[in-house]
Amino acid sequence: MTPFALLPLAAGYSLAERLRLALTRPWRADIPVVCAGNLVAGGAGKTPLAMALASWFGGQGRAVHFLTRGYRGRERGPLRVDLARHTFRDVGDEALLLAGIAPTWVASDRRAGARAAQDAGAEIIIMDDGFQNPSLHKDLSLIAIDGGYGYGNGLVLPAGPLREPLSAGFARAHGAVIIGKDREDAASRIPPGLATLQARLTPGPEAEELAGRPLVAFAGIGRPDKFFESLRALGCELLDAVPFPDHHVYKPDEVMWLVEMAAASGAKPVTTLKDYVRLPEEAKPMVETLSVTLEWADEAALDNLLSTL
Repeated sequence: MTPFALLPLAAGYSLAERLRLALTRPWRADIPVVCAGNLVAGGAGKTPLAMALASWFGGQGRAVHFLTRGYRGRERGPLRVDLARHTFRDVGDEALLLAGIAPTWVASDRRAGARAAQDAGAEIIIMDDGFQNPSLHKDLSLIAIDGGYGYGNGLVLPAGPLREPLSAGFARAHGAVIIGKDREDAASRIPPGLATLQARLTPGPEAEELAGRPLVAFAGIGRPDKFFESLRALGCELLDAVPFPDHHVYKPDEVMWLVEMAAASGAKPVTTLKDYVRLPEEAKPMVETLSVTLEWADEAALDNLLSTL
């Protein structure tokens, strides 16, 4: 079925979203709430953006707490993530990554999660996703845009990847962050006057050890090719690059297949940190990881935007 054959369903989806936004009265916390969101389904870079925002506010001496739905985790919350007790099956993979940086709350009810964070001493809440959730007032919403993907075919689900029409999403946003080179000219669709920041994902400290080595790479993220491209840019020799579905739960046999494939060629298996937390515990010592951080092209522009809170 072609995307255009799905346009009637996309129109119904858009209407339902507009009604949900219009009929919900958002609850306002006593502290600022910042949302790292996106307009497409899939990996646009929300979690790295949320982490970068936490770094900025933390550098200002603010007590940052993260708030997330805990996608694909069984806990509904509000629940503060405990790295010693919770797994990705409890709270989702993204919550585990966030909890390594700052206190993190999982809550399907974002209002309840914000109250819990506020009561626990948060001075600012950063939401990883939730831009389309109208239950909690956002003092600042930034849209993450993957410069290598843009908006796909520009159509709304299920005809395309958009969660809502671009015009509706940008109208509620306070800024947009284009991550990576803007190969799809995403900037041209951003309304004039909306703050637009440029950023890129930079490899973590593991890059030095991985550079130039033969590797078998695998990833189950929104766009696995982004990870593979990052490794090639480091000069790594990818003997194989194996994509898995987003949030894939790895079975022991799958990981052992990857480990044995790498060993047969004198290579090492490597994946993302987000994938690493979904590996069987016994397999983790056999797999390398490459972390990434968000680097801003114009830190002064970021300071101007965030210093209003």
